[in-house]
Amino acid sequence: MTAVPSRAVVLCGTEHLDPPVRVLRAGQLSVEFENGALRYVRFGGIEVLRGVAFLVRDENWGTLTAKISELAFDEEPERFAVSWRAVCEDAERVLDCRATIAGGSDGTLAFEVNAVAETDVLTNRTGFVVLHPADLAGRPVRVTHVDGRTEMARFPELISPAQPLLDIAALDHEISPGVWASVRMEGSGFEMEDQRNWGDASYKTYVGSLLDPWPYTIPKGGQVTQAIRISIAGAGSLASTGGGETAPVVVEVAGETGGRLPAFGVGVPSAEAEHSLGAVDLLRRLGSRRLVCHVDLRHPIRPEVLDAYRSLGEATGAEIDLEVVIADGADAGEALDQLAATLGEARLKPAALSATTAADLLSWQPGEERPTQPTPETICAAAREAFPETRLGGGMLSYFTELNRKRPPADLVDHVGHTTCPIVHAADDRSVMETLEALPAIIASTKAFVGGKPYRLGPSAIGCRDNPYGKAPFDNPDNGRVCLATVDPRQRGLFGAAYLLGYAAACARGGVEAVTLGAPTGPFGFIHRRSDKPVPWFDDTEGAAVYPAFHVVAGLAHGSGSPLLATAVSRPGVVDALAWHEDGRSFLWVANLTAAPVEIAVRGVPPAARLSLLDAEQFGRATRDPDALNAAAASVPAGPIRLDAYALARVLY
Repeated sequence: MTAVPSRAVVLCGTEHLDPPVRVLRAGQLSVEFENGALRYVRFGGIEVLRGVAFLVRDENWGTLTAKISELAFDEEPERFAVSWRAVCEDAERVLDCRATIAGGSDGTLAFEVNAVAETDVLTNRTGFVVLHPADLAGRPVRVTHVDGRTEMARFPELISPAQPLLDIAALDHEISPGVWASVRMEGSGFEMEDQRNWGDASYKTYVGSLLDPWPYTIPKGGQVTQAIRISIAGAGSLASTGGGETAPVVVEVAGETGGRLPAFGVGVPSAEAEHSLGAVDLLRRLGSRRLVCHVDLRHPIRPEVLDAYRSLGEATGAEIDLEVVIADGADAGEALDQLAATLGEARLKPAALSATTAADLLSWQPGEERPTQPTPETICAAAREAFPETRLGGGMLSYFTELNRKRPPADLVDHVGHTTCPIVHAADDRSVMETLEALPAIIASTKAFVGGKPYRLGPSAIGCRDNPYGKAPFDNPDNGRVCLATVDPRQRGLFGAAYLLGYAAACARGGVEAVTLGAPTGPFGFIHRRSDKPVPWFDDTEGAAVYPAFHVVAGLAHGSGSPLLATAVSRPGVVDALAWHEDGRSFLWVANLTAAPVEIAVRGVPPAARLSLLDAEQFGRATRDPDALNAAAASVPAGPIRLDAYALARVLY
């Protein structure tokens, strides 16, 4: 091993840092200012909005990074004001923005932007987005339309595949009995989408309409002027709900829930098949029950890949599940018959198979015309014929959004699935962790339309394996935080391990049958390998190395199918927990989902329990030794347990 890694690399796998946050206050109003955007607009400690931002999206839905200058703050106890210049540009376009924010102790908040195009600006959307928090699900909202009409509606409870609200000028919702927040939107009309479709924990109201043609061009010299104005009515009856955040987070374990831990597996992209075989000893230690392998029939199948898939299954004892992409317009019967013959020659017999057309890797608006051949019904019939002894999956190899907009014929398949990606719309650390809040709604919404069929998730990681919204996933050569990028450095840090534990916990509570995570090696991997993509610190290590998430996946995989134990956490979103009973022992995993240290008080475990920490102090040992958690186990202390940023604790009893 080389020198000790920096704390930034330990936590998030990169030397790049998230932008700093500045909290602005005016009486009971508080907001967080972050790189030209507002987050967590609160009044009296109650979250009113999750965020407000002015964004420029290119023709591939990529967000242009704003270069901020001339930033000025003016703060007093009863008011604050901020002004700045933001230049949004890439090699093809430049938009120069002037922005101001003003807030007052009465709850008023105004965010105004005037932007001038210095070149022609080709864009899918330029303007404000307003995020209402996902915990408003099912609650009333008063809508003022562009023509002045008002109506009462509700934030969708199950995730809406189409825009639930159109032609919006203002939205009002009750934040406390008798206290209403009003959000007025000045521009060219707004509409709302249920952003939980993409895993975001919010309802997003954005300028313009997806019913209008896009991309469109803002001509050179053209101006865009918009504003968001927030006010609070009935605030006199509101008492502040802040405080209490310094007490330890209570994590309580109780008896069996009647549920079971999902069967945990690992994905094997075709590009990583042979590399994974080279790390088979560590993969065997990982203990995965299932290997989900990828075959794309739009390209010739390499025999070496199928041989690697078969060898991985034989070496680990894991079942091989296949996900198959069929070319649009192909004869599904011929394609799958040929695949069955090829697999037979390779002596590879899958336990399950899920197949979709290439068109289903892409995003389609509700009602939009799309390729119709081969149909899901045709694919299912052909798969049953070609693979009569194989469990047949349905759904999407892409994200929940696509599943929700094209719901599968569940009666024709044995299970339904899709994957997820937490960096579709935002890639900062807090936004990625916030996507865990949307998982319960994704799970509940899927179960509502699959008719009781078993439900599977994955292969899922932080990075993006496919981009349904553009030509391809984005490159990330500098190890930054980039939306829809294949390489995400946090996969390699403690952040990735904490995120994965939260993901697994949501799936277990939701009754998901099987969950496939990451990959053995590569950008979604748990085992380090050198490649043409630089990996800070790990590339300079000697010998084999694993990432922190390896330990979490190993624990989950070995516990697959075990009885689930009930857990309760006093501050959800700050800490998450998952517990199960396995072979006469109980396992409790706890993760700090934040960048700040927290203290936890564990209740419901016996005095003889053993504690292992996966944190910054143990990082070096954990990357060298796949058995590090067992080697470092100690007695559970009598007082609170300190969890550093993104640290995990495993309690065994």
